[in-house]
Amino acid sequence: MSRQRVRIRFRKEGDLRLISHRDLMRSMDRLFRRAEIQLAMSQGFRPKPKISFPLALAVGVAGRDEVMELELADTWEDEQLARTLEKHAPPGLEFTSVETIAPQEAKAQVVRVTYEIDASSIPQAELQAAIERFLKESEYWIVREDNQKKVDLRAPVQSLGLEDSMLKMIFKVSRQGTARPREILAAIGLDSLEQTGIFLTRTEVELEKAHA
Repeated sequence: MSRQRVRIRFRKEGDLRLISHRDLMRSMDRLFRRAEIQLAMSQGFRPKPKISFPLALAVGVAGRDEVMELELADTWEDEQLARTLEKHAPPGLEFTSVETIAPQEAKAQVVRVTYEIDASSIPQAELQAAIERFLKESEYWIVREDNQKKVDLRAPVQSLGLEDSMLKMIFKVSRQGTARPREILAAIGLDSLEQTGIFLTRTEVELEKAHA
């Protein structure tokens, strides 16, 4: 028997941006329990709720368009599920859309993400020059400290620029990975910007379109 599959968009802001992805998953689990929304469980010796996030959000980064998918043990109307989730959501968590998806549809694959950060405290001419220098590079290799992986930062960057003093970054996402916004900030000399209390926001998560 096929279970109801649901794709949910949500915002993660305020103090919630400071929790890890693992803590977010725990918070979601508690939320579903409080709301008495029963999730389908995986098979095996240690069953787990069937809930997934296609692209985790780094600690300290707010999200305005995050995605999760889940399977329900019972059938819900989309609007009813949305109202129930919103009723039990903690401060900083807002559900913006609930959509039932076809049982045969592939799991969500992220193809593009957009980030922004307030750069009004930085001299705009200097920042624009740094952006242009980065964009002129055909390659920009770094070695990530957490896994010692060598990464070309330039390849995934589809757009990088200023819009009304907001630095906007658009990255392509593939199975090979993507750029991290803090890596781009470091590449253009803004690695200390967040230390002033300004924080990054992921404003859009674009998914691969389902095949007809």
